[in-house]
Order: sequence, then C-alpha cells, then structure tokens
Amino acid sequence: MSQCKSGNYPMDNVAIVKSTYEGKTSEENGKNLERYLAEYARWTEAKGFPYAGTYIGFEEINKNVFHRLATEWIDYKFTPEGYVADGDKVAAYGTYTGINKKTNKSFQARVVHLWNLKAGKIVSFEQFVDSQPVNEAMK
Repeated sequence: MSQCKSGNYPMDNVAIVKSTYEGKTSEENGKNLERYLAEYARWTEAKGFPYAGTYIGFEEINKNVFHRLATEWIDYKFTPEGYVADGDKVAAYGTYTGINKKTNKSFQARVVHLWNLKAGKIVSFEQFVDSQPVNEAMK
C-alpha cells in the first residue's frame, strides 16, 4: 500500500474520490465528479445493475447515471465506510441506500467502487455491487 502523506498522489487521490461522495444529492456529486474527471473517462456500472453499461465522458455519465439516480430515487446515496489506496487506484467501500419513487420500496446494498486516477484526474470507475436489493426495490 502506498503512503498517504500530504502532497503525495495517494492522499490527493483519496481526497479527490472522497469529494465525489460529499454532495447532498446525486446531482451535487455529479458536479463534484465533473471537476476531476478526465475528458474521456470510462465509467462502468456493474452487469445486472439497473444502469449497467460503460459510459464515456461526463455527459454520458451524468445522463445515464447521476440524472437517473436523482429523478428515479428518493435519498439515493452511497455511504462510504473506508478507502484503500494503492498508487493511482483508490477503492471506496460501503453501502447504497435509497427509496424508489415508483414503488416506494427502500433498499440497502453492499458496494465497492474502484477508481483509477492519473495526474489528479479520474480516468476510470468500476462498480461492484449486490444488485439484487436494488432491482427488488424497483419491482
């Protein structure tokens, strides 16, 4: 594991990743993400997840992920429990929660996000999630 001292990339990378979770809404988190996202960053939502797929660049990510989270859910959020940094990779692990607007069903799902950064910019994101609770909340 890399050192996490101030001024070194691993600490900076963790701070960048943390900033993408600190908004009050999914849309705020999307705006925080945009600030650090590389122009052609790849964003992969897990197979089996309602928003599954790989999206390139902020416009596609915002349209296919953040906008949908903001309009299809009440209080949808990722609550991070911790971070693991190794060079340009940062893993954030925790729990998704939310209430589906159509069904009024709530859920909790365990999740890990794997971020890859280069020179202070996010170049890729990959989601690993227990999709079943999310899908059940949508039925």
